[in-house]
Amino acid sequence: MGDYVNPGTDKFQMSLNSEIYVDKSNLIAKTNALFRTRQRFICISRPRRFGKTMAAEMLSAYYGAGEDAHPLFENLAIAKHPSYEEHLNKHNVIMINMQEFLSKTKSVEEMLLLLQSTIIEELLEISSGAKHHNKADFIKVMKATYRETKQPFVILIDEWDCLFREYKDDKEAQKEYLDFLRLWLKDQAYVGLAYMTGILPIKKYGTHSALNMFREYSMVDPFNFIDYFGFRDFEVKELCLIHGMDEEEVKKWYNGYFLEVDKPILNPTSVSQCLESKKLGNYWNKTETYEALKDYIAFDFDGL
Repeated sequence: MGDYVNPGTDKFQMSLNSEIYVDKSNLIAKTNALFRTRQRFICISRPRRFGKTMAAEMLSAYYGAGEDAHPLFENLAIAKHPSYEEHLNKHNVIMINMQEFLSKTKSVEEMLLLLQSTIIEELLEISSGAKHHNKADFIKVMKATYRETKQPFVILIDEWDCLFREYKDDKEAQKEYLDFLRLWLKDQAYVGLAYMTGILPIKKYGTHSALNMFREYSMVDPFNFIDYFGFRDFEVKELCLIHGMDEEEVKKWYNGYFLEVDKPILNPTSVSQCLESKKLGNYWNKTETYEALKDYIAFDFDGL
C-alpha cells in the first residue's frame, strides 16, 4: 500500500466507525456498471459537506488491491449485488486530493510536477518487473504498469476544481491543468474508471473541451446518482428515531434541496451534527466563509 496508490481502507473504516453512518454502498453498483465502458468518466459536483470525499474513500477501499475489504462491506447493501465480487480489491487505485498538492506548491507547473513524481515513485514500487524505458515520464509509467499488472486503474480525484477557485483569473494556468488531465485520462486504455468530485460545474470553463469525456452528475442534473450524495428523507426519518429527535423539526431546518419532484435531499453534515448534539442549528454555513462563496452566489445563472 502507498499514500496515493492503493491507500488502503483506513479512511473508510473511520466512516463506518462513526456514530452516524448511512449506507451509500450501492453507489459501487453504479460505478461497476460503467467500468471499462465509454461512460467510465464520472464527475460528481455538489456543495461542500455532501459526502463526496467519503464516497471516494469508499470506492478506494472497495477497488484497491493489496488489502482484503470483505469485512468492511459484508454487511452493507453492495454485498448483495451481483457485481460485488467482480471488482472487489482487484484494481490499482490512485486516489488524489488535488487541494493537497496545490497547497504544497506555488504554481501550477510545480503542482503538476510534484503530483507526477509522487505517483511515479509509488507506481515503480508495484511494477518493479515492468520495462520502464523512461521512469520520469508519467504517462509511460502508467502504461507500463498497466501492461505488467493487466488491471486497469481506478483513478479518484477529490476536489479536482480547486485550482479554478485559487487561480480563477489565470486562464493559462487553467488550460495547462486541463490539458494535463486530458493527456492523463482521455482515450487511455489503462483507465478502468475515472471519478472526480468538485464544487463547480465543468461547463463553467467555457469552450475548452479537455474534459468532454466526463459525464457530470450535478445538483441540477443528478440523473441516477441522486441517492448517493446527501441524506434522503426516509434515511433521516430512521436516524431521528434512533437518536430521539423530532423528524419534522429536523426536516424543517435542513430540507433545502429538491433535485427531483418528491425526492428531497438533506445536507448530511447539518443532519449529523444536529443529531449528535441534539440541537437544531446552522451547521453547514460554518464550513465555509461567506467571502469564498459570495462570487459564485452572485453568478446566479442556470446550471451553476
